[in-house]
Amino acid sequence: MCLSVPMQVESWVGDGEIAWVRRGDRREQANMLLVGPQPVGTWLLIALGFAKDVLDEESLALTEEALAALAATLDGDYDPDAWFKDLGGREAA
Repeated sequence: MCLSVPMQVESWVGDGEIAWVRRGDRREQANMLLVGPQPVGTWLLIALGFAKDVLDEESLALTEEALAALAATLDGDYDPDAWFKDLGGREAA
């Protein structure tokens, strides 16, 4: 399984097929062929060195919330009432 993480375009390498992207202290190159050239500052979903999707503000916020919930779960601090409030009251399938 592969987890995509949001990273922000920082600068371009050469002809525009590769960009430097950053998330906190993590910096790497990403292949941009699937999403095309994007302006510096654009948030993207990155997986295995490939930009897979361009994120708008809402998608970025939802993705960050999901990653925070995952981190909390892995740390043993998951509180189901604190995460994904929009799913409250739904029955499990």
